[in-house]
Amino acid sequence: MASTSAGSRATGTMPPYTAAEDLKAQAVSQEGASSSSLPPRPTHRLLSLLLQTMAPMAFFFTLLKSLIQYPQPVAEGLDEETRLRMEVRAKHLERERLQLEQEVERHSQQQVQFLLLLAVAVLLVYILVLWFIGWKSSLRREEDEEENRGANEEEAGNVAANEEDDVGNEAVNEAEDRVGRLIMQRIRWPVQDLQRGCQWTTNLMDNYTVYFGHVLSNSFYPVLQRAIGVGSAFEGWSPREEDVVYRVLIPMTPPRGHSFHLELDSAGQRPVRNFRVRVQLECTCRREQQAEDMLCFLHQPEEELRRNQGPSLLHTLCTGSYLDVQKTARWFYQLVRAIWPALPQSHNWHLVLLPSTRSCQFKVTNGRESFRIEMLFGVRRDDSAVFVSSQTREAHTASTIWPESYAVAEAEFFKHIARQAPPDSLHLKCLQFFTRLPLGFSFSTYTMKTIVMHLLNVRPVSSWCRRDLLERLQDIIKSLRFCVQAKRLNHFIVGNPTLPQHIHVPADVQTCGTYNLLLRLAQQPDAHAQAIHEYRVLKRWYKRILLAED
Repeated sequence: MASTSAGSRATGTMPPYTAAEDLKAQAVSQEGASSSSLPPRPTHRLLSLLLQTMAPMAFFFTLLKSLIQYPQPVAEGLDEETRLRMEVRAKHLERERLQLEQEVERHSQQQVQFLLLLAVAVLLVYILVLWFIGWKSSLRREEDEEENRGANEEEAGNVAANEEDDVGNEAVNEAEDRVGRLIMQRIRWPVQDLQRGCQWTTNLMDNYTVYFGHVLSNSFYPVLQRAIGVGSAFEGWSPREEDVVYRVLIPMTPPRGHSFHLELDSAGQRPVRNFRVRVQLECTCRREQQAEDMLCFLHQPEEELRRNQGPSLLHTLCTGSYLDVQKTARWFYQLVRAIWPALPQSHNWHLVLLPSTRSCQFKVTNGRESFRIEMLFGVRRDDSAVFVSSQTREAHTASTIWPESYAVAEAEFFKHIARQAPPDSLHLKCLQFFTRLPLGFSFSTYTMKTIVMHLLNVRPVSSWCRRDLLERLQDIIKSLRFCVQAKRLNHFIVGNPTLPQHIHVPADVQTCGTYNLLLRLAQQPDAHAQAIHEYRVLKRWYKRILLAED
């Protein structure tokens, strides 16, 4: 204990006072009193050491008990400050949350307002577009009505007052949409299988061509080339419902020792150009031709020629120096009749020859069906699609006159259109309708065909589908009216520089003046007045058919 007191004094601090020290002091005083009289015992020394050892433990036990029983609040001021700061922070966060919610709500309102404004703008634009479309349609309708009215007034001034051509125009305009869909049902179309008839005729003519070559190989008759299909049936349409004529043209070239020379007829200034085919003998004395065992018609004696060689073409099918159409037609009849039994078609078909002076016409039948075929013949002009043929355009044509024919060029034009036309094209239906409609009128089938060819040449082939059927029929009837009023319809081949390039025609045909098919109307006033009257009747029939009126 002396060391402890010295340590305390050395540090300058007072040791803490406890109950253990009181006990210890009493024990020391008693020990001192007794020690003065008695010597220390071992038991007392042990107890002293034990008390010295337990004093610190008692001190720590007492301190721990006091802390547990009487806890003092530590840093109470610091907890209150923290609490206040946390409340301030919470209020600040709450205020920021409210501001954020208000900002989101304001932004949402702005978006809704923008969408409403955009919807109103789109609605206004849509209404404006509808108004514009309606205005354009109304303007177009007024222009069409004005055009029709002007055309009708012009026709009325040229023809007569009280023109009836406009009767039913309003009904036609109202029914225009539905007629395009119903017109195919309202028109009575002829029941035909032109494709089968054309194929059958082509096969027959190919067989004939083979036998023509065998029979005529050593003769001095014209050399017959492969037949070319021409006319309405081979063009894909026909005004006839029954007894369709399948027309072919057989090109002829001169035989050995002969040449053909086309001479324009002296009346060549007429609209229809006519030619004569002059046959000229050529020298065959050259060595390579002598090997063919042929005598020269120019330099061999006539008796030797008559005895050893057949007659020249000048002595068989010519009148004078010119090839005769009628003699050539009779020669064709003889060939067709003589060769028929050798053809495979003769086993199942029966041949009937029909009378004709400028062509060879016949009918073949098997009891169930029949085909009527007309064989024309001609000479090609240069290397073109234009021929001089046996077909006539006038009632009385001299036997040595060969009119210029454009049938092959026209057939090539229809093939050209067919290659470009879509599968549902109705250009042939339009042509067939108008060639059947004017039967009995002064408008010929060729007139209507020419009008349609002109329209096909200027309008896209894609615009002849069913949805355009009414409009195309309107184009045809209007074109007919304009032609009758103007007394003019230009030929489609002659003088037409817009022909497809692959259709070759002689230069004088393409560059010469146009050929007016309605020249008769310009030359004869009575014929013109009759044509106008018949056009009105035809127009009424046309409207009645389209409107399905009785």
